[in-house]
Amino acid sequence: MPLLRKVLLWLTILALLLVALYLYQTSNGECWVVPVHRTRNASLANLTTTLAAAGYSTEVNDLPSTNVSLNYYNIWCIFTKVASNSPMRRKFQIFTDSLLRLASVDVIFHVISDDDSRGIAHTVVQNVMNNTGKFMQVFYYDVHKLAAQLEDIVSVMSPHFSSKPGTYYSDALFFLSLGLHRIAPSDQRLAAMFDADTKFRRDVKDLFKEFDNFGREALFGLAPELTPVYRHVLYLYRNKHPATMFGEPRHKGGYPGYNSGMVLFNLERLRESRVYNEIVSKGSVDAMTEKYHFKGHLGDQDFYTLLGMERPELIHTVDCGWNRQLCTWWRDRGYADIFANYSECRSETKLWHGNCNTPIPND
Repeated sequence: MPLLRKVLLWLTILALLLVALYLYQTSNGECWVVPVHRTRNASLANLTTTLAAAGYSTEVNDLPSTNVSLNYYNIWCIFTKVASNSPMRRKFQIFTDSLLRLASVDVIFHVISDDDSRGIAHTVVQNVMNNTGKFMQVFYYDVHKLAAQLEDIVSVMSPHFSSKPGTYYSDALFFLSLGLHRIAPSDQRLAAMFDADTKFRRDVKDLFKEFDNFGREALFGLAPELTPVYRHVLYLYRNKHPATMFGEPRHKGGYPGYNSGMVLFNLERLRESRVYNEIVSKGSVDAMTEKYHFKGHLGDQDFYTLLGMERPELIHTVDCGWNRQLCTWWRDRGYADIFANYSECRSETKLWHGNCNTPIPND
């Protein structure tokens, strides 16, 4: 009987090795992830994690506990509502290609998408990996499920920071970053999220060095807004407080707000932060928006800007070169005489951001 058990054990191990070998040979490096709060089968989740971490193609029904993420650079991007001929497809290709081509580190790419857009993203990512000859593990997340999971945050933010509050799905897209610590695998400590209309000029590894400069309480890292949009949004507050530096350009020592085209997250701190949980509550957000007469329309970016006014220690200011915005919309909307004061960035451009549908230079 003991001999029979040993034989069965070795046959089981051999079968698992054969399955792993098959998966390795047929792997395309992508996983479809349906996020839930806890895994239902820890043993299956661990096996899936081991295979996925090694680059095998798996399809999972639970959010994997990716211990390997501690050694990888976690990059997030939202890619939704994209048609096959959409200009956003080309922008996503530029973003993905520049990320992978310049990266000297192992990247895990997390794409928040919908059913239609996922197929387009899949094709783009596979083409980029083929063209660059480089590999990255890719996880896809269902945007509808994430929106439902973060309904509490969306409902608090939407009335204050949406141009037309009430369209739940559209609203949710612009606030997902504020709950990334609840979406990401629990052992993912650090992450960066980018708009799909960005293009790297430097290795993403260099950006992650900014985490070393975070203050003891910093939860996020963002680069300054390079337009006078918050000078405009804060019009009433500035009238009542003429000496304020809120809304002023950086070269005057002012605070122009933040741009969320690139955001760094200390997920570990966010999960443990009682302060942050209190700040994103309805009472707190209502009080802050009333205090500063703040009515925004740019989603999470408005909240980060407001947070930087009220609790600046929670945001680390990243060099403007890591989010070199190209939008000139406000220059032609009554701010031509002062626009250059805001758009100036004397740092080396490390990441282009073609916001407002602005073309990104071919360099």
